Amino acid sequence: MFNRRLGLSRLMMRLRRIIRNDQLILSVLAVLVGVIAGIGVIFIREGIDFVQGLFLGGSSDKLINSLLNLPWWRILVVPTLGGLIVGLFVYYFIPGRKPCGVSKVIEASVFQGGRMNFRVGIGASIASIFSIGIGGSVGREGPAIHLGATIGAWFSEKLHLTRSLSRALLGCGTAAAVAASFNAPIAGALFAHEVIVGHFAMSAFAPIVISSVVGTIVSRIYFGDAPAFEITQQSLASLWEFPAVVGLGIAGGIVAIIFMRTTMASEDLIKKLPGPHWIRPCIGGFLLGLIALAFPHVLGVGYEATDMALNAQLPLYLLISLLFMKILATSICIGSGFGGGVFTPSLMVGAMLGGAYGIIATSIFPDLSSGPGVYTTVGMGAVAAAVLGAPISTTLIIFELTDDYPLTIAVMVGVVISSIIAQQFLGKSFFNWQLERAGLDLKSGFETTLLRSIKVKSITNNDAETVSVSASLEELRNKLQFSEMGELFVIHENGELFGTIVLADLSDIAFDHNVDDLVNAGDIARINPPVLDQDDDLENAKKVMQDSGEHFIAVVENHETMKFIGVLNETDMMTAYNQALVQARHEEHEGAP
Repeated sequence: MFNRRLGLSRLMMRLRRIIRNDQLILSVLAVLVGVIAGIGVIFIREGIDFVQGLFLGGSSDKLINSLLNLPWWRILVVPTLGGLIVGLFVYYFIPGRKPCGVSKVIEASVFQGGRMNFRVGIGASIASIFSIGIGGSVGREGPAIHLGATIGAWFSEKLHLTRSLSRALLGCGTAAAVAASFNAPIAGALFAHEVIVGHFAMSAFAPIVISSVVGTIVSRIYFGDAPAFEITQQSLASLWEFPAVVGLGIAGGIVAIIFMRTTMASEDLIKKLPGPHWIRPCIGGFLLGLIALAFPHVLGVGYEATDMALNAQLPLYLLISLLFMKILATSICIGSGFGGGVFTPSLMVGAMLGGAYGIIATSIFPDLSSGPGVYTTVGMGAVAAAVLGAPISTTLIIFELTDDYPLTIAVMVGVVISSIIAQQFLGKSFFNWQLERAGLDLKSGFETTLLRSIKVKSITNNDAETVSVSASLEELRNKLQFSEMGELFVIHENGELFGTIVLADLSDIAFDHNVDDLVNAGDIARINPPVLDQDDDLENAKKVMQDSGEHFIAVVENHETMKFIGVLNETDMMTAYNQALVQARHEEHEGAP
């Protein structure tokens, strides 16, 4: 196994030597990533259908009728025992003991320089397949995106690509996964730029588009050229409907906030429950089963129920009920640790909201309304955009699904308003919330990444002025008088740091030669000064400088030996950071028109 991995790594490096142009190799890799990510989407979809057929008797798009024919105990037992299996698998086989999704890809892009754990990516996909297969009320697109990005990160690691190229490959995997999932190549490319990469430089745009198209082709070869949702041709009947669309956008923003806050509360509540970590999905599965006894539509990704809403096949009471039950079911599943995302659940919640809103609007203004179907489509976009923090790509997904420009304009209005509402009153998307829960701040993410990428030892000044512990007062006077730093570092004979001395420490005895033979450096030195390990990064160095107020920090081999290496100057630290910033921006925008 080791020899096989070594041979593969050598093959990757040989490819890197043959193709030296970064844009060319990125384009070649974009094709490979697109193909593999597309196959990954097929694997996830078929895996979910297999598990669902085994335990619940139906596939994702034909699940509800199967559930209605199952005995009640099976609807309750399958999610409960399935949740137990998911919990044990995640606990023992996934590093970090938590299934991941889009937020992990964003973290890799912003904080990890495009690197991801391959084992976590594969494990999260398996956990998600089983989670959804046993009825988990979560989406399959998040795991697909995570898997696609993991594939891109694997190529980056094997070829030792730069940070900017690695982030571009993350975007390639993401774009291919979204495009293959929704049969929407334009939306796939834009989602990768909008959510993962964060810029539209040509150096990243071209390969991401390539991957998105390739992923779509792979999906269409296997599944055919069918849209993700069956939406009948619909258009706005009149421009007078736009005030109603504005109202739906406001409602969509409010529902998105309720969705996210309910998920936050669910996770907080479940964390407080006694018992081991792996039992939580079992508890979540039991609660999910209780909901499904009355509302089986909440089980699984929700494609079938969403299609029914889009085609006006659900009554008003059921639309309103499923709106809140789907939010509750998804919140329980996400909070308890099921593998999966919120992409499809947010679309279903939006469809239920839009469908109910459309029925009410049509009953009040029948002559002005184009029917509930239009509002269902707008509701899908409004809620999903606010939850995902991706208004552009969500709008494009709807456009590619409907191929209706006037309807897309209405979706844009709803999306913009709902996104503004969510940002104004919550301030973040679902993915940003997950990152904040992990202690990561996207606003300072780029700066943090750069600071973490620079090690203290790379900019340490090894010519710092030192004196021994036994150095005389006269020697201290002479050295400090001509010291560029105005500071001396006192060390033992074995090289261990003892303390520091500045000119102010000699103020009382600077001109008192009567004590020259009575006082040495060890008597005057400030002991236990702030220090940095040579392997620390500049993020930690910045914190130490801020906390201590010092402009020069001693650098040691490690905190055990305390062997003095040199000194870190605040000016050198800022210079290194600025150089890294310029280089990173150059790499990101290289090739841009």
